[in-house]
Amino acid sequence: MFDLRDLDVPVVAAPMAGGPSTPALVSAVSGAGGLGFLAAGYRTPDQVAAQVAEARRATSAPVGLNLFLVEPYAADPAALAAYRRALEPEARRHGVDLGTPRWDDDHREAKLDLVLDVRPDVVSFTFGCPGADVLARLRQHGVHAMVTVTTPAEAREAVRRGAASLAVQGPAAGGHRGRWDPDAAPDDTPLLDLLAEVVPAVDVPVVAAGGLVDAAGVEAALRLGAVAGQAGTAYLLADEAGTNPLHRAALTGPEPTGTRVTRAFTGRWARGLANRFMADHADAPAGYPHLHHLTAPLRAAAVAAGDVQVAHLWAGTGYRSARSAPAAEITRALAP
Repeated sequence: MFDLRDLDVPVVAAPMAGGPSTPALVSAVSGAGGLGFLAAGYRTPDQVAAQVAEARRATSAPVGLNLFLVEPYAADPAALAAYRRALEPEARRHGVDLGTPRWDDDHREAKLDLVLDVRPDVVSFTFGCPGADVLARLRQHGVHAMVTVTTPAEAREAVRRGAASLAVQGPAAGGHRGRWDPDAAPDDTPLLDLLAEVVPAVDVPVVAAGGLVDAAGVEAALRLGAVAGQAGTAYLLADEAGTNPLHRAALTGPEPTGTRVTRAFTGRWARGLANRFMADHADAPAGYPHLHHLTAPLRAAAVAAGDVQVAHLWAGTGYRSARSAPAAEITRALAP
């Protein structure tokens, strides 16, 4: 079975749902000695299967696949209705109708069945941890199961259930935080402090994630016992990434400046480039994926219109260090 400690280059390309994580990006990172991750979030099982097959045609190196673990959540109907009313002026400006807020599990069972069928070398989970029975089944099928954690308590519970490794995510990470409790405020413990507490407390390999944009950051994580550093934002401008043109331009342009954590776009805390939409809707209610479905047409229209002040542009705090280059070159540059 795959072992993270066997990577030639101790660098993992974080799964980035919504477009950036392409088979070409994944195969380039894995081919360079690291580990690339496809993102199954927001894709159908058939789309995911096709991407796994495409990545495997491009490389014989290990390939990872990330799944969202979306638990049932009852959002407040009154809060959702009030938020919809607040967004209607934005939607009218962009000439679109807002979506219908609803809960779904992102094809959870079908994607778990797919994992057992196509057997990626590694499957990682975000937003929660599967039960011990699921993790045991993955192990029996030769699939290495990694669980994303954001607190020591989550780390201990994931290991207790049988996780083969952990992705320990700090607060500087771009995109959604992996906190299991969707109602809990994001933990702001710095990544290195979190590693110092988690690594001695568990007996599985730990990958450090969140804010790692250079070799010095990865080296600091390795010194604390991590076996690899996971980077997402560092790959957003990679030649092989599927990052849209507006997102690419915003990462290198004069505006926006800085990042902010918000749940205005999806109902779940996530870090992105700070813009007017985040500021205007700082009191957005909880409700994932309810708000994701509600705002999806508006977000797509904003990207198409080049509206940087309304589009969701996920990025970690170190986004100014991202650069345009082949993914293999970025991977080697991240290695200590």
